[in-house]
Amino acid sequence: MKAIIIHEFGGPEVLKLEDIPIPKPAADEVLIKVYASGVNPVDYKIRKGLRKEKFPTNFPLIIGWDVSGMVEEVGVNVKRLKKGDEVYSRPDLTKNGTYAEYVVVKENMIGKKPNTIDHLHAAAVPLAGLTAWQGLFDLGKLEKGQKVLIHAASGGVGSFAVQFAKWKGAYVIGTTSQQNIDFVKQLGTDEVIDYKNEKFEDKLKDLDLVFDTIGGDTQKRSVQVLKNDGRLITTLKPEATAEAAEKNIHLEGYTAQCYPEQLEKIAQLIDEGKVKPVVTKIFPLEEAAEAHKVIEKGHTVGKIVLKVI
Repeated sequence: MKAIIIHEFGGPEVLKLEDIPIPKPAADEVLIKVYASGVNPVDYKIRKGLRKEKFPTNFPLIIGWDVSGMVEEVGVNVKRLKKGDEVYSRPDLTKNGTYAEYVVVKENMIGKKPNTIDHLHAAAVPLAGLTAWQGLFDLGKLEKGQKVLIHAASGGVGSFAVQFAKWKGAYVIGTTSQQNIDFVKQLGTDEVIDYKNEKFEDKLKDLDLVFDTIGGDTQKRSVQVLKNDGRLITTLKPEATAEAAEKNIHLEGYTAQCYPEQLEKIAQLIDEGKVKPVVTKIFPLEEAAEAHKVIEKGHTVGKIVLKVI
């Protein structure tokens, strides 16, 4: 099979297209024929060696941890899935990934693909969708009628977070740059703040939840807009610990896990027309390096996807 492989940490140039054997699934694994793979910021961070402590890597390594495809083969202990099933997943970040024609994934990390979208759009969902879902609901405890601020609302995670929060019945405020204001409004926000020209802390107060994918100073300033006992959930390192303690704010950082039941709930919302994955750039597998150059610049709207088949 063809796969994009790295043999060392470095820039986009270390991504090499090679021919390697098709992997065999273990007893509890499924071999997926990859139709498309999402591209995420964690991909280039692992490629550059920036996440070695959290996600140990062994070379050669196939990166990419978003997949939509078809079950090709199942391990002897797999009961829920069968050959021919259309599936999607966010595989184990410590193992070989999805920039390849085939990938093996544990059965307990696989959900049935949404029926109403193609593989290119389905591949944009798992990592960003699960991150948004768990940040808002599992950790953020977001409920109907509450007010939530979502930073980077036009990005891969943010665009899902806005839609999930609106589905839940929350009052949703998003930060973005001026050129993406209309896009963020279309996602369903009740308010949009241009972070380059407005200070969100001057306009907001007494929020129930802030969902942070930026960190740094933005995270620390976010404490100011929360009510006492509010929640500040970040996909990055919790840095505003002193500020949060002063207001009794629950501050927590996390890395999303992959749960089939959540993938299938998200698929249901997509099939019901309540959530729509946004794909703004598609590259063929062999142009993975170009995709990395784009996502490494930041400010990506929606998701970038690699087309494998």
